[in-house]
Amino acid sequence: MAKDTLELIDFIGWTSLRQLHIVGVSMGGMIAQELALMIPDRVASLSLVSTAARLVNTVGYWQNLRNRINMSRDVQLVDLKARTFSQSWLEAPDDYEDFPTNGDRVAAIELEKRQDVEGFTRKGFICQAIAAGWHHKSPEQLKELADKVGRQRIQVLHGTLDNMITVPHGDTLARELGGEEGVTKIIVEGRGHVLHLEEDKLYRVVLQKMVEKTEKLE
Repeated sequence: MAKDTLELIDFIGWTSLRQLHIVGVSMGGMIAQELALMIPDRVASLSLVSTAARLVNTVGYWQNLRNRINMSRDVQLVDLKARTFSQSWLEAPDDYEDFPTNGDRVAAIELEKRQDVEGFTRKGFICQAIAAGWHHKSPEQLKELADKVGRQRIQVLHGTLDNMITVPHGDTLARELGGEEGVTKIIVEGRGHVLHLEEDKLYRVVLQKMVEKTEKLE
């Protein structure tokens, strides 16, 4: 998928040095790591959100894969919401005022998505789960990434209540990228996996500051 992304941005013509501000969320953050390793000199900034260098779990690879696949179709919406969002945000009034609560909006979006049997297939979700499970970046690879991109250009964001990719993954990612040597780590208390919905204002501010900072770097 990183190669697909690279083919697209090459076609568009985004090929200059330090031109790309890359933001990757969850599996997108894994793809972003791959992309940054492929073209580090073209990365202006790299924001890795709710993601991991590699997934670590206590139930084993295949059981973890089954859990993720079942979450897509078979479990109740309440379980899906609990794995993805913080309870306080779910119970709060809908940010867009279209539904009683944020949780109701999430449920409506999920139900609508499930009706699109061509756009969101079970096969596609299984392939996504497998790809995420196979993603693995070693400490050595992360050091290489940070050395070539530049640690001041990298930030890691994670919510403490992320039940999809738990916060220790974010801690490990930041540390192995060289968190004590310039990588920015932002841990958001009381928030879950989807920070760009739960903390949309903070999210936009953080990204804007990174873009502004890195545009001034040589």
